[in-house]
Amino acid sequence: MKIVLCITGASGVAYGFRLAQLLKEGGAGLSIVVTKCGRELMDAELGPKAAQELKKFGKIYDENDFSAPFASGSNPPDSVVICPCSLKTLSAIANGYSNNLVARAADVALKEKKKLIVVPRETPLSTIAIRNMLLLAEAGAVVMPACPGFYSRPRRVEDLVDFITARVLDHIGLSHNLSKRWGHV
Repeated sequence: MKIVLCITGASGVAYGFRLAQLLKEGGAGLSIVVTKCGRELMDAELGPKAAQELKKFGKIYDENDFSAPFASGSNPPDSVVICPCSLKTLSAIANGYSNNLVARAADVALKEKKKLIVVPRETPLSTIAIRNMLLLAEAGAVVMPACPGFYSRPRRVEDLVDFITARVLDHIGLSHNLSKRWGHV
């Protein structure tokens, strides 16, 4: 399974980092794009060593490297996940503005009918953001706001992160034992 994971400039970098760990453990071929703002947030939220640690999970591409294999429809990944997804990135994708490798990878996923999952982390949401989410959903993307459930009685922040990560893995089709299923709580 070829997966592209993009980490953009929205708070919640822990979701993307944890997802990278689990995708690697699950045997996925992982390509990672971290935007400049995503890297800044990674340093702020996870510490300065996190970006270096991320390299052990997959190949890292610069957000301006349009020579990456997944920038072309002739070599699409099975899934593109943008986690966390800034509203700027969401807007670019929804409006067909492939200004960087993240938006281009998403565009390729949509046009090649591959799985695109965006995990916006923002609150409250403006009418414009909601309309952009609707545009993406209508285009075939899975819009999965980072809104963890509490029925599993999370005790740590990591439990909340795993809740969202588990939902992403479910949509990619990668099995996991991160959380109890509804009815088994």
